[in-house]
Amino acid sequence: MKTIIKMALFSVLLLLAPLSQAANEYEGIEIKININNANAEELDKLLIGIGPEKAESIIIYRKEKGDFQTADDLINVKGIGLSTVDKNRERIEL
Repeated sequence: MKTIIKMALFSVLLLLAPLSQAANEYEGIEIKININNANAEELDKLLIGIGPEKAESIIIYRKEKGDFQTADDLINVKGIGLSTVDKNRERIEL
């Protein structure tokens, strides 16, 4: 009986393991996104701390001002600070 309970508990833990990881952690997968040509949905889903509204702001800024020259240029978009850029620095491509 103890063996069955241990196996059941182990199975449940295996099923819950992926849920315990943060959404931005993909072991073994390198996430890269070109902020000069990505659409709003890609920006929203692939950048940490960027939701639908900020993603749309990035698109609008890009249309009005042109392509980003550096990742740090994102701080010129309303609602995006250096902290958000730093969290995404390894993901951002130009």
